[in-house]
Amino acid sequence: MIISSIGQGLLWSVLGLGIFMTYRILNFPDMTTEGSFPLGGAVCVTAIIHGYSPVVATLLGVLAGMCAGLVTGLLYTKGKIPVILSGILVMSALNSVMLFVMKSPNLSLLNQTSVLNFFTEMHLPPNFDTVFLGMTVVIVIIAVLFFFFSTEFGQSYIATGDNEAMAKSLGIKTDRMKITGLVLSNGVIALSGALIAQNDGYADVNKGIGVIVIGLSSIIIGEVLYGELTFFERLIAIVIGSIIYQLLILLIIRLGFDTTYLKLFSSIVLALCLLIPQFKEKLQLKTGFESEGKK
Repeated sequence: MIISSIGQGLLWSVLGLGIFMTYRILNFPDMTTEGSFPLGGAVCVTAIIHGYSPVVATLLGVLAGMCAGLVTGLLYTKGKIPVILSGILVMSALNSVMLFVMKSPNLSLLNQTSVLNFFTEMHLPPNFDTVFLGMTVVIVIIAVLFFFFSTEFGQSYIATGDNEAMAKSLGIKTDRMKITGLVLSNGVIALSGALIAQNDGYADVNKGIGVIVIGLSSIIIGEVLYGELTFFERLIAIVIGSIIYQLLILLIIRLGFDTTYLKLFSSIVLALCLLIPQFKEKLQLKTGFESEGKK
């Protein structure tokens, strides 16, 4: 079970890395996440059933997620619709898009191949195929993101999130950066959806409900544990945070709690992680006042 949770944590960390690109770098929440995540799975599973190879099907899922991000970006930057509302509009529309793609609310991969089949010939112990797949994908994504944000374009993207007014004064086209961020972010999120759909063996239109909480938990847990980090270290922390989150969910299940309420437990875990920095700050202030009082 622990190995399975680690593998799940690695796959879900891809979602966290995608959300990080908008939530932390551009400093706005993108609700498209809850639509692009299941969309990636829906397109991927449908493509596999129609005879496409798992790799091509996964890439099609990523492309679908990028298109969803593009629509949100255009509504936000060109249509001047608030980013949260833009995301909600696209998220709602994607529900119908997934039904159109799959022709049903869910679709099974029974007797179909998936990317996990590439590890079958390695004769790995149970659940290690998920771990190997997760590690491979995470390493590639972190390497690509680190390279991207080291470029001049990537630095312009970061500058847009840090101070949009200053970025504009430097000649950076901030609207282009926001659209780019939403496209790339939702592409990575859809990749996570495609991989998890293949790992679970099915795609479902309701799979996106609450996934933004899971992604944010990965980010927040990593930040709470490690504090101030370099950019590369923050990406690693998200992966570790995702694994810890999945282990916490495993602990909750092992303690005998009803799995029907996992969404509630997920929200509680995220709320507690968000509150920890506040508790730390108050504790430090209290300790500081006590030290001054003794002097």
